[in-house]
Amino acid sequence: MPSVRFKKILIANRGEIAVRIICACRELGIETVAVYSEADRYSSHVRFADQAICIGPAKSARSYLDIASIISAAEITNVDAIHPGYGFLSENAGFAEVCEASHLHFIGPKPAVIRLMGVKERARAFMREMGVPVLPGSPGVLSTAEEALELAEKIGYPVILKASAGGGGRGMRVVTQAEDLPGLYAQAQTEAGAAFASADVYLEKYIGAPRHIEFQILADEHGNVEILGERECSIQRRHQKLLEESPSPAVTDGLRAEISGVLRKAIAAAGYTNAGTVEFLMDETGKLYFIEVNARVQVEHPVTEFVTGIDIVKSQIRIAQGERLPDILPGPVELRGHSIECRINAENPETFVPSPGRITGFHVPGGIGVRVDTWVYTDCVIPPFYDSLVAKLIVHGCDRAEAIDRMRRALGMFIVEGIHTSIPLQQKILADEDFRAGRFDTNFIKRFMPGKG
Repeated sequence: MPSVRFKKILIANRGEIAVRIICACRELGIETVAVYSEADRYSSHVRFADQAICIGPAKSARSYLDIASIISAAEITNVDAIHPGYGFLSENAGFAEVCEASHLHFIGPKPAVIRLMGVKERARAFMREMGVPVLPGSPGVLSTAEEALELAEKIGYPVILKASAGGGGRGMRVVTQAEDLPGLYAQAQTEAGAAFASADVYLEKYIGAPRHIEFQILADEHGNVEILGERECSIQRRHQKLLEESPSPAVTDGLRAEISGVLRKAIAAAGYTNAGTVEFLMDETGKLYFIEVNARVQVEHPVTEFVTGIDIVKSQIRIAQGERLPDILPGPVELRGHSIECRINAENPETFVPSPGRITGFHVPGGIGVRVDTWVYTDCVIPPFYDSLVAKLIVHGCDRAEAIDRMRRALGMFIVEGIHTSIPLQQKILADEDFRAGRFDTNFIKRFMPGKG
């Protein structure tokens, strides 16, 4: 039995992930409270929640990132817990602390663990101590460009400078020769400071043509850890994922078992609880190297749900209630079949320019093995203030070939009128010979669309 049973949860997010959390709560018999900005007044998550409170104007800084407003909404509606979704405040240790101080359960890891995993060089050092393979690099934050030069000479070029406090490609610079390092070091620091309020950067060996592989984890408050297989996330543009799948066509059963084993020990030793994702780069020889932990639910979690049959969001809530993983999971974790997700974004598929506006026609595909997570409906407006995600189209097949064919069919039956979307690009990717054969890396879009990657 859970140590506490939630009666009402506030969802500190918007869009499709807010609707996704509402669905999980309804199945668990838990009431929900939606918060929304003035721009999202007519969003689906506002309609489907049991209660809804406006927390500010359109700009995120004055609404979805306004901790005081969110906590006030939680106190007014007398909720038991807050689910942060992904993005916004989901990996903000300060927000998790405020939730605890306000006697609200934060559905995610503890603040200290978020801080450990959120500072990349600390996370790398911890994982290295636990035997997780980590790329050669600086033992901590770099203090000077001279220190970076000395280390780069030892490691060998090319190297990459990365922001310690963030991701998404910001505060990141590839250095191929020593004379370029001081200038790129200054650029990385400036960009990191502007994006993450911290100019700290670290250095590591650069892999020129890696695959991006991530492992889904669940951990309860009783020391139990489960690894739900891996996801292939190499189809991306400027570090923003376009298409994900599980399992990865590049990960063998032996490698999966090896990495899962070492991750179980590391996650348990860190005191990690709830859901999370451990991200790796795979080099040309098939070896994996740890890069970071995302201490939250991921956008692409549905592909793991399809191949494992495990509801990750419901598991998050039940873990936060104090339940044990053996009581939550249906049995031993097994990967069945293959799943692919396409992120349907409101953007021009040729130029990637955002395409906000009114949806004049909307039809989602169906049929066996097809799932659509969305907040969109006919006549709704895609606002220009947030990310461009319109929907996630997820399919499941008995193998990768069937999943690809099913996704191609489903994309052809997905109608979004009034704006541009990424659907035409995703149709081209799925028809590509190299993609169908599993021959790709994170440079795929650069080769597929020269000048656009």
